Amino acid sequence: MKTIYLILLLLCSCMAVAAQNNQKTSKQINHEEDSTDMFFRHLTLNEMVVTGVTGDTKLKRSTAPISVVSGDELRHRASTNLVDALSRQPGVSQITTGGGISKPIIRGLGYNRIIVMDEGVRQEGQQWGDEHGMEIDANNVGSVEILKGPASLMYGSDAMAGVLILRPMPTMMVGKHHAALNTEYQTNNGLAGYSLNVKGNEHGFVWDGRYSDKWAHAYKNRYDGYVPGTQFRERAGRTMIGLNKGWGHTHLTWTAFHQKPSIAEGERDPLTGELECATSKVKTYSLALPFQQIRHHKLVLDNSIYLPKGHLQASLGYQQNRRQEFEDSPTDYELYFRLHTFTYDVRYLSPEWNGWRLATGVGGMWQRSLNLGEESLIPAYRLFDIGAYATTSRTWERWTLNGGLRFDHRHLNFHGRNFDAVTGSIGAVWNVTDHMNIRANVARGFRAPNMSELGSDGVHEGTLRYEQGDAHLRPEYSWQGDLGLDFTSHYLSAQVSLFANHISNYIFAQRLGGVLTQGMPTYAYTQGTARLLGFEVGFDLHPIHSIHFQNTFSYVDARQPNQPRDVRYLPMTPAPRWTSELKYEIIHNGKVLNNTYVAMEVEYNLPQHHYYRLDETETFTPGYALLNISAGTDIVVHKRKIAELYLTAANLLNKAYQNHLSRLKYCDMNAATGRRGIYNMGRNITLKLIVPIDF
Repeated sequence: MKTIYLILLLLCSCMAVAAQNNQKTSKQINHEEDSTDMFFRHLTLNEMVVTGVTGDTKLKRSTAPISVVSGDELRHRASTNLVDALSRQPGVSQITTGGGISKPIIRGLGYNRIIVMDEGVRQEGQQWGDEHGMEIDANNVGSVEILKGPASLMYGSDAMAGVLILRPMPTMMVGKHHAALNTEYQTNNGLAGYSLNVKGNEHGFVWDGRYSDKWAHAYKNRYDGYVPGTQFRERAGRTMIGLNKGWGHTHLTWTAFHQKPSIAEGERDPLTGELECATSKVKTYSLALPFQQIRHHKLVLDNSIYLPKGHLQASLGYQQNRRQEFEDSPTDYELYFRLHTFTYDVRYLSPEWNGWRLATGVGGMWQRSLNLGEESLIPAYRLFDIGAYATTSRTWERWTLNGGLRFDHRHLNFHGRNFDAVTGSIGAVWNVTDHMNIRANVARGFRAPNMSELGSDGVHEGTLRYEQGDAHLRPEYSWQGDLGLDFTSHYLSAQVSLFANHISNYIFAQRLGGVLTQGMPTYAYTQGTARLLGFEVGFDLHPIHSIHFQNTFSYVDARQPNQPRDVRYLPMTPAPRWTSELKYEIIHNGKVLNNTYVAMEVEYNLPQHHYYRLDETETFTPGYALLNISAGTDIVVHKRKIAELYLTAANLLNKAYQNHLSRLKYCDMNAATGRRGIYNMGRNITLKLIVPIDF
């Protein structure tokens, strides 16, 4: 209760400061635009530049559904990793394994159906695994574009569900230098972290360096206490050097990511129901067996050249992902995957001709995966991928039309498999008025089965199951239609997005009832026809400048048509979710405090009755509501910002709950209480301090 009083006291203090210092009225505010002011952010949202089929385009002219998450939003959010921060967006969810590992889900689809673009290349970190998170430092991310729906036209195989485009922090202007220290602490799992960044620009020579460190002990909740195996350690670094000139830019970037997450197995004492742990103290930063060790290195050369007629973009990337799993000894690994990936993408953007724009390109990747451990869950393999595409767009005064075609070829040396596909999309946007847009899009998606689905044959300790692949799986093909409406005014902004997706040869793993292999439940990959229908709706009501009432609702119905109840619904489908936030922006352009706000949010996940029942592959998940509150401010001295301070209380009422996409939901039964599995994190207070330095 002390923490609740602390937060409420902060809220009251902020209100008091507002009463004394904020004498400005909305009449004054209307003439004072600020980049962090939510009142102006929603008005300029449609002017944001996002990824388009023929190069960058304004969001209001994008035919595909895209959400933009700004750097300010990422800083305001309390999270344990990047996917956790993005999972609050409409249509986006996460599969979690404890507090340190999250995988993105877009409109009910995840794993290798989502491409993550980081530093201009696709992130390849063996994302087929349930407990394989993204090897990306959230501190490097300046903003995120979330493309919802098939994006195979631009990105090839695996972009069936969508794409997360992670934009780096912008480079500095000529003659400018900047440094910043970010620090963070969370009370529930003792998460402590910092990130130091230095960057600058001298006559067009740009550089950017960052080092980040983070560590956390086991998290706790009201039912399980501390959960052994949820602690983790994380280090990351980034170095970028390059040239920004009138002819374009060339940047060379190196990133390194090193993470050691323990694996929560959820084994319990058969009499007391207490969680068992290999160490004597569960509240410890020391790793508990089993645990993983992940190292990811990435080198990217990104070039953008303005030609006399057109624009040429070329990016080359090399990545090495090393993933080790330690089960019985902290020095002897059982599983060791080493993945080498080389990616390439060359794109030409033509100048405008009679209102038409054209883009053509070639891209793909080469991969080699090695098994260096005692056990082999999936076979070693080599992969070569190439795709060629052409897109075009035309803009009239209030209409935008675009579309294109792509051909992909992928060769996998496993059984000599080859996968070919022709994909494409066509869409239109009608800017009905300056405040309203209507968009429609139809896209064809494609995904080749990954090596886990084709060749798994072994015990996977991280998922507590024996997996069997099927070498004869066929590639997935999808048709998706999208229809959306956006409305923006001084007092209301609203969005509605509807989608329908039909997938042939949908691949998923199902449990084989009663079958144990090497003492583990057996799961086998199979295929079927999938149909997904859903929508996202949201509105932000701001009757006066300082108050925002924002609501979102997401829903997806994912099923196999014409199937009996036990196998009708697709596994790992997020429950319907409603969020509602009331935000009060207290002070703008104050002498000591600036951009000061307080907010209260309710997140309600409805019961998930639609789950894959056969052989208890999944179980019903009850609904739950979480109360979150937050506050933040800039601290100003002599008209110069010297710090940003954010305080967030997540799950303020310490609700015991299980998210439907939590893998720990299926751990051992508690014999004393009759509850199965491990519950999500309880109340968590987060304090963030950011200190910027310009020189």
